[in-house]
Amino acid sequence: MAIVRVGFVELWVRDLEKSLEFYQGLLGFRLEHREKKAAYLRGYEELEWSLKLTEAPFPAVRALGFKVDSEEGVRALQDLAAKEGWPHRLEADWGRPEVLKVQDPFGYPLAFYFKAEKLPRVLQRYHEYRGPGILRIDHLNVFSPAVGEATRFYQEVFGFRLTEYTEDDEGRLWASWLHRKGNVHDIAFTNGEGPRLHHFAYWLPDPLAVLKAADILAGAMRTDQIERGPGRHGISNAMFLYLKDPDGHRIELYTSDYLTVDPDHPPVRWSLNDPRRQTLWGHRTPKSWFLEGSVLLDLEENPVPTRPSVLQGLPEHVT
Repeated sequence: MAIVRVGFVELWVRDLEKSLEFYQGLLGFRLEHREKKAAYLRGYEELEWSLKLTEAPFPAVRALGFKVDSEEGVRALQDLAAKEGWPHRLEADWGRPEVLKVQDPFGYPLAFYFKAEKLPRVLQRYHEYRGPGILRIDHLNVFSPAVGEATRFYQEVFGFRLTEYTEDDEGRLWASWLHRKGNVHDIAFTNGEGPRLHHFAYWLPDPLAVLKAADILAGAMRTDQIERGPGRHGISNAMFLYLKDPDGHRIELYTSDYLTVDPDHPPVRWSLNDPRRQTLWGHRTPKSWFLEGSVLLDLEENPVPTRPSVLQGLPEHVT
């Protein structure tokens, strides 16, 4: 399949200035372009923008973007959408002359692109770094009312590979982590009311940067926006910190997972009742993390209806 990696996320926010104060001012994202009520940002390693913020009447997610390997790859995905009858259209954005928007069968607003204007390389301009040192977008995590069905679809149709998964004692799948780029995940499916966005994640240079991010929020008297962490996941083995932006969108600051490029890499199974999967150190996960998510938009920019999960209840070891 033509998909290379996660590419961007596009958020609706109620107050663009307040959102920029959070993403640019506190977390140190680079603001590359503004037009009308939209802003385009990136991390210091990226050569393309990866976060678009648009001022709108209510918070929502307009697009979950993926980079593909060629213009032919975009055409192939367009042909697939047409053949299967999925809502889709071509549009353009700043620095991206052609973006294929697709509403997949589960309601997720996907965006596929190849052409992208390359921005100046700033990786080694360390004197310009601000915040904890946001480097690049790493993954998306979405709520799904049918994790097993969605997981199989993304494997069989989009060519994602499974790295880790959570199942209960009856063998029912509660969460899955799938990749294209060769680390633990580009997208994950989490059991819950959906479709909704659970969080989007950015890679930091090392675990100390995760602690620095927590210190920045604390120093700014913004600890109410720290939802969970710092800590280390059992799943992915990564260091993490979960924050809520001014509109309640959840962003994870993430680092130190592992390589998964081998085509025969065996998926790791976690029991639903193993508390180490969530936090290797055993800390409890707040209930909000299992229940709260961001509304998704369809291609007409209407909220996508959600439905409850087929798997009811919360795992053990939840506060």
